[in-house]
This record gives sequence, structure tokens and C-alpha cells, in this order.
Amino acid sequence: MDSIVRLGVSLPRDLLGPFDRLLEKKGYPSRSEAIRDLIRKSLVEDEWQTEREQDGEAAGTLTMVYDHHNRDLPVRLMDIQHEHHDLVVTTQHVHLDHHNCLEVLVLRGPAREIATLADKLIACHGVKHGVFVPSTTGRDIA
Repeated sequence: MDSIVRLGVSLPRDLLGPFDRLLEKKGYPSRSEAIRDLIRKSLVEDEWQTEREQDGEAAGTLTMVYDHHNRDLPVRLMDIQHEHHDLVVTTQHVHLDHHNCLEVLVLRGPAREIATLADKLIACHGVKHGVFVPSTTGRDIA
């Protein structure tokens, strides 16, 4: 950090107590570090919205759980990923048990396109759970 600026924050006591317990639970060394993370999270959310509106570059992860015995689902998921190979940076496939698989995709490209791809994959019949987590390329976040 090139320079540190000190600022004061006023909070109701009934908000500070639970916040301090959360910091301890998560292992934050200080309130300052936790507040920095909260600010970064808000900045990333804002950046994502801006990139999506302006069709700028963004990144994110898609996590899906599905039954690989479900007819042609694994083939459909793979075909969709191949159709959008330019957006899929990497995938990881994990066998959770005899039936269920967990797949994680790292996506990067125009924000609108990766969000649409994530929605398309999650909407496939047979995907038990899917969640897309938008992130940042890191260029504009301190």
C-alpha cells in the first residue's frame, strides 16, 4: 500500500458486536482488513454491472452439481462449453459419489456473454444446483 488514509466509522453498538464476532470467526486480523474486503466486494459488484452494461471484459466462476447418469446431460453440457470455448478458461470435474458430479468452470470474456453462458448451462434440465459468481479481472481494484 502506497499510502494509508485513516477514517472514522460510527456504528450502532448492536451492529458492532455481531461484526466483531464475524471477524473473529473468519479470522480477520483487524476491523480495517474486514472493512477493506467489504469495500472491494462492493467495488467488484459495481465493476461487474458496469462491464455487463458496456459489454466489457470480466471473469467469474460457475459451479454446477448434476447426476451424470441423467440421459445426455454430460454431453449437452460439454457441447455448450465447446460452443463457447473462447469464454471457458478451464474446468474441473469432480466425482462426488456414484451418481453426482461437481463441475467448476472459470469463465473470462465479455461480461454479458459469460453471464448468458452461465445461465444457459444452469438451465439445462438435470442440473441439480448451479451458481454463477461474477468476479473481476483485477485491473481496476486496489
